[in-house]
Amino acid sequence: MNDHPSTAGSVRPTVAVYGASGHTGRFVVAELSRRGFAVIAIGRDAAKLAGADFPADVRREVADLGDVAALARALDGAGAVINCAGPFLDTAEPLVSAALRARIHYLDVTAEQGSAQAVFERHSAAAEEAGVVVIPAMGFYGGLGDLLATAAMGDWTRADEARVGIALDSWQPTEGTRVTGRRNTARRLTLSEGELRPLADPAPNIVWSFTGSFGAQEMVELPFTETILIGRHLQVSELHSYLNTAPLRELRDAATPPPVPADASGRSAQTFRVEVEVRQGSTVRRAAAHGQDIYAVTAPLVIEAVERVLNGSTARGGVFAPGALFDARDFLAALAPDILLS
Repeated sequence: MNDHPSTAGSVRPTVAVYGASGHTGRFVVAELSRRGFAVIAIGRDAAKLAGADFPADVRREVADLGDVAALARALDGAGAVINCAGPFLDTAEPLVSAALRARIHYLDVTAEQGSAQAVFERHSAAAEEAGVVVIPAMGFYGGLGDLLATAAMGDWTRADEARVGIALDSWQPTEGTRVTGRRNTARRLTLSEGELRPLADPAPNIVWSFTGSFGAQEMVELPFTETILIGRHLQVSELHSYLNTAPLRELRDAATPPPVPADASGRSAQTFRVEVEVRQGSTVRRAAAHGQDIYAVTAPLVIEAVERVLNGSTARGGVFAPGALFDARDFLAALAPDILLS
């Protein structure tokens, strides 16, 4: 098994990023470099990889997911790999398998329920046996909602209901988001009576009164990977996740342009707020977070996770939801100023 050096030591730990030249991948590479990691940038397109504006010390590797030998060479020397290449329904399976063969940790940032569910079902036993940590959906969609729900639960061992409300002031989708949307056509799942069940068709609409500038928003029930994660470790009878409808109209409009950088880091001006409520009887607990650019904030989310894994704060292998592996409140607090609790 590759050594997993501590980030506190003198040797820089190495993290591979698959899909490094994509929109989210570039944020991840930049954040890894900023935090002092050595980076292996891996991609399928040699021209895009060569043209990416990475720091000079980033190692670049071309590897197709179907080429087992090339993947092994690309991952050589890494302690973990972060998969940023969607659709994850196509990329997660071969890359998790490659990580397990190399005995290195695997994390991805999927919002695709089917991909996250398959990783749990297919790889839990092998990851546990290998002592490798596998965390699917460690991004804005999925990981953030799971951590907030875990923080809201606190010392509760069960809840009657959890609700996740996500508000975006706009949504300029990347080409990767559009490709994933065309690929990810499965009916979405929610938790009902403690079991994963298909979402009602048509999906219910509600009005959610957000704290702060978003105020009252028209919402549609639209579960992402937080449903898969929460269902794996929190005892919640009912789970309902909602997204405001205004950014969905932008997402569904083919004329909506991709994100435009609004600052030196490349973040767009998009803002978001996520609120989670958990209820036990008549008692409700809440946790909330806000920030800028859902693609950009995925980088500190997934890298905070990989840093904790490589630091040895997790002593066991397996496939995990982030809330089952980390202290949720401590993890979320560490994300400031990229993500702020409120």
